[in-house]
Amino acid sequence: MVSSRHLEIRKEGDSYRLVDLNSTNGTYLNGQRATEAVLEPGCAIRLGADGPEFTFVMDDEVPQDLNETLVVPAAAELPHKEAADPGKAHQDLLSDAVARARTARRMGAGNATVIIMREMLDAALHRTGRKFKAIIAGLVCALVATSAYGFWRIQGLKGEKRQIDGQIAQIEAMLARAKGNEADQLIDELNEKSGEAAALQNTLLYRVGSFEREEFIEREIKALLKEFGAETYSVPPEFHDEVKRFIEQYQGPDRPHMERALGEARKNMDTMRQIFEQSNLPPDLAYIVLVESALSGDSESSAGAVGLWQFTPATARAYGLKVTDDVDERLNAAKSTRAACQYIRDLILDFGSGSSVMLALAAYNLGPAKVKTAVRHVDDPIKQRNYWYLYRVRAIPPETREYVPKVIAAMIIARHPERFGF
Repeated sequence: MVSSRHLEIRKEGDSYRLVDLNSTNGTYLNGQRATEAVLEPGCAIRLGADGPEFTFVMDDEVPQDLNETLVVPAAAELPHKEAADPGKAHQDLLSDAVARARTARRMGAGNATVIIMREMLDAALHRTGRKFKAIIAGLVCALVATSAYGFWRIQGLKGEKRQIDGQIAQIEAMLARAKGNEADQLIDELNEKSGEAAALQNTLLYRVGSFEREEFIEREIKALLKEFGAETYSVPPEFHDEVKRFIEQYQGPDRPHMERALGEARKNMDTMRQIFEQSNLPPDLAYIVLVESALSGDSESSAGAVGLWQFTPATARAYGLKVTDDVDERLNAAKSTRAACQYIRDLILDFGSGSSVMLALAAYNLGPAKVKTAVRHVDDPIKQRNYWYLYRVRAIPPETREYVPKVIAAMIIARHPERFGF
């Protein structure tokens, strides 16, 4: 999860800036992947999608000398008043414990909190009479009862979710063979079940008590969809299979293309990712170029598309690139990437948001006019903009159905090259 040189936090005047050092799994700031950002107190920094997480805190106290042995003060060393009133005595004891825990955290011994609280309970039991011991025993019993109920309820939620997931899998299998009105009815049922499962998954008890082990590629697909604003509970199994197929293709016959992107062309890829980020687009969209041209700047398609981003002369000129007998800016990596960003932004605006971002990616390859012609076979204008609906009912051409999984496969490998043997 964590690279040997993952990130730096740099002080710039009165502010602090987070800088990702081209880490393999990326740096996430408040849940969003970031390469560089200004830090604010309280923000969360995570190394990798599921790596360790830290909170950025500003503390005005004098820093401890980390070369010295850290000693957490014992309860007897912290001042507290013995009160005649037992309630006041317990309040003082609790205050002492909290003060010790805070001191331990400042000194770098954050894992001492449980030990301190156990010592506080010990001291409380020794300093109380039978009345308070009975109260504490009652509280312990209540805690055990609550924990048992919570465990029972969590197991019930898990079972309920497993049942819904099983029903979703059955519907997906039926959808692979369904056509026409039957497919529409199944998709409506699928959406209903997905909504139930998502609502259950978001309950506090389920989130506290459940840890789901997802297959790696499935987890990465969901992470990318979330970044694109195209998150969905149920992604078609066929889409997963296509992503896996293209990953294997990049590991096999298309391996030289991926090796070029991660090796000799890495500098170009980093520049393109920065341009996408500056255009307020997910930087991983830069890997579209791998699918378009395999990072070969002199490639030309049968339709006359040229350069890294495979622009036709008409499209290139429409987005500000010069294409003449003497100059062809489609071959300029930086200029053509800026034009590609603007083109993709227009496609996203044209096709809407959410899962339609995926449809915009497909339109980059096939052309917006052809995609619009294909989706108009669907009568419902809302469903015309729903990529997953169009994917399931096969309303979009085969080339379009393959293009998006191939882009996703390239992104996943680029994020985790070592895992896939690069």
